[in-house]
Amino acid sequence: MPFVNIRITRDGATPAQKAALIHGATQLLVDVLGKNPQTTVVVIDEVDRDNWGIGGETVTARRQRVL
Repeated sequence: MPFVNIRITRDGATPAQKAALIHGATQLLVDVLGKNPQTTVVVIDEVDRDNWGIGGETVTARRQRVL
């Protein structure tokens, strides 16, 4: 049973976008590895930007600096 964990920042991904991620990840495993979509699990974790760091700074700080 394949298990896919997608982590994104909590920036308001819509239910439709999340459904597309789940469908796309499942289909990728079907197409590339021949996995059964009925036993493929996809979980989306939404992480607050203050709890996600890149290059020694939070995503919140990084995005404020870029904007």
